[in-house]
Amino acid sequence: MSDTVRVLHVTFNMGIGGTEQVIRQLITGLDPEKVTSEILCIDGQVGAIGEQLRESGIPIVAVQRRPGFDRSLIRIIRTRLRKGHFDVVHCHQYTPWVYGWFAALGLPVSVVFTEHGRFYPDRYRYKAALVNQAMARTTRAMVAISEATRQALTRYEFLPRSRIRVVYNGIAALQPDRDRVAALREDLGIPEQAFVMGTVSRMDPVKNQSMMLRAFHRFLQQCPEGWLLVVGDGAERESLQSLAGELGISERVTFTGSVSQPANHMALMEVFLLSSFTEGTSMTLLEAMSLGIPTVATDVGGNPEIVREGLNGMLVPVDDEQAFAEAMIGLWQEPETRSQLGQGARTRFDERFSREVMVNAYQEIYREAAHKES
Repeated sequence: MSDTVRVLHVTFNMGIGGTEQVIRQLITGLDPEKVTSEILCIDGQVGAIGEQLRESGIPIVAVQRRPGFDRSLIRIIRTRLRKGHFDVVHCHQYTPWVYGWFAALGLPVSVVFTEHGRFYPDRYRYKAALVNQAMARTTRAMVAISEATRQALTRYEFLPRSRIRVVYNGIAALQPDRDRVAALREDLGIPEQAFVMGTVSRMDPVKNQSMMLRAFHRFLQQCPEGWLLVVGDGAERESLQSLAGELGISERVTFTGSVSQPANHMALMEVFLLSSFTEGTSMTLLEAMSLGIPTVATDVGGNPEIVREGLNGMLVPVDDEQAFAEAMIGLWQEPETRSQLGQGARTRFDERFSREVMVNAYQEIYREAAHKES
């Protein structure tokens, strides 16, 4: 019998997003002599990250889930589990968990479920309470990406807290091209003397970049050399650009659009900003930490588990533009504090949020689930 654990990852798709990045970091970080991985996407699209993984040799297929409860999807996953001789089906998010759990019934396959984040605002799922508890009893491991996410699963999904492990997202530290960073600053038209703050995020109402813009407007009244770099795209981009114009700050805000590899852009930032109404474990926040960049973030979701006040950044109340602006001003005015927080960010990243830490945790979960010796 092979000592290698075979894992089938079931997810919605492998497009550009936080969950997809976590799956990529996980699969590419696993020791192939201990764990091999394949991916099955249930929403009909492989996606950009999926295509990159496929090019690197990771098997990945996509099937189109039908509206409603799709029993045929259960059969498809079940057939793949049998033919692939998988030991573990790792279900990413709730809906893939439901289908993966049903598909694994009666097979010698262990189920692992990871909740990567919650919708905002969260809600109780009373109708799912009984089935959730039944699935929990026969799911080998349930994982939340933060303590806040574990609390949400317990509160809204009625899952037993004692059964849910917390495994923080981890990433490989970014490696910017320092020569390219200087050229990029010039390409973007950012003056050498500008104090650059920024964010990397999809432009979605839940990210609340409108509050960030209003806070930056307040910041400019104290720091005229301030500059805001907004990396990303999404449905809110046009309205955010309009808001910047209404506030009279367009000349000090650069919207870059989508950037697939933002390391060089992030290396331009003195302070990273995260203004969301809710977060699980923000991948871009971890990326900023890996570069030793201090953060101003809203005190929501998993943020306070990542950002420790006075250690690697500053936390402010949600949707409070004055507090957000004051935190930005404080870091601008105190370069020594900014430097200390930056050093703390990199240290905290290495200790808790590196890819190696996450991969080791999941590798152990897989081997336990498959009853393999370590």
